[in-house]
Amino acid sequence: MSIKDIIKQDPQGMIAKAYLFAEKAHKGQKRKSGEPYFVHPLATANILLDWKLDNATIVAGLLHDTVEDTGITITDIKKEFGDEIAFLVDGMTKLGTIKYRGVENKAENMRKMILALSQDLRVVFIKLADRLHNMRTLAALPPAKQKRIALETDEIYASLAYRLGMQNVTGELQDLAFLYLNPKEYQWLLSTTKEQYEKRLAYLEKIKPELNALLEKNGIIPIQIDFRAKRYGSLYKKLLRHDMDIGKVYDLVAMRIIVGTISECYAVMGILHEQWPPLPGRIKDYIAMPKPNAYRSLHTTLIGPEEKIIEFQIKTKEMHEENEHGVAAHWIYKQNTSGKKVSGKVAAEDIAWVQQLQSWQEHFSGKQIDPDDFMNAMKIDFFKERIFAITPRGDAIDLPAGATPVDFAYHIHSEIGDACAGAKINGTLVQLDHELQSGDLVEIIMQKGKRPSEAWLQFVKTTVARDHIRASMRAKNKLIASIAPFTHAELKIATEDRVGLIKDVSTTIAQNHMNIMAFHVDDSKGSRFPISKVQIQSIDKSKIEKLILKLRRIKGIKEISYKLI
Repeated sequence: MSIKDIIKQDPQGMIAKAYLFAEKAHKGQKRKSGEPYFVHPLATANILLDWKLDNATIVAGLLHDTVEDTGITITDIKKEFGDEIAFLVDGMTKLGTIKYRGVENKAENMRKMILALSQDLRVVFIKLADRLHNMRTLAALPPAKQKRIALETDEIYASLAYRLGMQNVTGELQDLAFLYLNPKEYQWLLSTTKEQYEKRLAYLEKIKPELNALLEKNGIIPIQIDFRAKRYGSLYKKLLRHDMDIGKVYDLVAMRIIVGTISECYAVMGILHEQWPPLPGRIKDYIAMPKPNAYRSLHTTLIGPEEKIIEFQIKTKEMHEENEHGVAAHWIYKQNTSGKKVSGKVAAEDIAWVQQLQSWQEHFSGKQIDPDDFMNAMKIDFFKERIFAITPRGDAIDLPAGATPVDFAYHIHSEIGDACAGAKINGTLVQLDHELQSGDLVEIIMQKGKRPSEAWLQFVKTTVARDHIRASMRAKNKLIASIAPFTHAELKIATEDRVGLIKDVSTTIAQNHMNIMAFHVDDSKGSRFPISKVQIQSIDKSKIEKLILKLRRIKGIKEISYKLI
């Protein structure tokens, strides 16, 4: 069904009214492609309809550019369509007022995106639909603009769709961006994988009747068995990790089995494992432990007929809908007590990462933050490729790829991060700079009285970890300054006068990782043992005393003393 079909069924309805209103408002306007501008808001509304969103969101999709690009005002929208639709259109207008040109504008627009996320997710759904259609028609724009829009799509919007659980939208946005960001690689991938795709698909089509018969024999009638081809963008990233060997990509085309209940999902997996041997380490239960973006399914990779490897994805119809449309499906299909579909505001209170995003934004508010730092932190903390690690209690912790046990510890609680002395990953002790992988079971070993190490700043990935470590360093420095307000030390060294002595002293100090601030030698004539005064940038008494022990071993040194100054 399309927007025009709805208008035929209900020519006096709100969608029909919005269609005529927007068409009139955009009359005479053209897109870069030369087609009427109204083609874009209509396409946006049709995408929202495909996602099964409510009428208010679809109407706002039709109207989303009227205030920004025509003489229509928000007051006009409110008068014609009411407060709810005016709120959604106003949210879209605010998101569109600042373009992604220059770091400061990017940061400001991301702040607005955060505000939209926290107020009503439907504004973000409209923005994603708007971006999806713009990406589908990007060919009409100049090459430089294509690349800029493709980059922000890949970095922000595709990642945002993934965080909202919208797998199809994520995949299409990534593919469309990949085409413009890496055109040569895209063409290479098309030519290289076409034959492999066709072979895998033909093989799965061949075994589909055998699979159907196997399930029916065991009392399970699947709702649907189909195939899911891996998207080009994610395929290329996976090939980079596997030395560009497509033979190592087992899910190039996966077999998808949709059944009625969760118990049938597990029954199907058991039947498959009994029929064909599974590959070790390739069984993933995202039903018992969903991904942080709420993705649910069972995945298993088997050695199937003809000794060929197959990936199976097993899920219920509800899971499939939610996996395709994410948070949109979660709210729109939620039934209230009267059995009617939920409409109205799509709030974000139940999405943990949206709450974290809000808190993160509040952390930056009121501070003089470099816009570049803000954008980099945003991309890493919320829009970078994600992993999820597991606590000993079974909770899934959402982290950026490359995160370490220290990031994990600070995500749980700042006190756990501060006291982190070690970590076990899947029962094995690891270094604190160890990179976590999705599904790792992480146990943090704490030590009473332990404080963060400045060295952690070299490997932590998240802003929250970095900020806590820096805060601890500042507190430590203030404490040292209040107890002993010294800035450096002076060594007083009595030496024999010999060639190379100064060089030996300087080398020993450098080897002990101390900086020399000044080096003065009293070379007044007649002095049997010249006195050297060396100022070093340290007030750590234990380190200075260890240095003195090493300096005493140098040939020609007779006496050493020091003082803090």
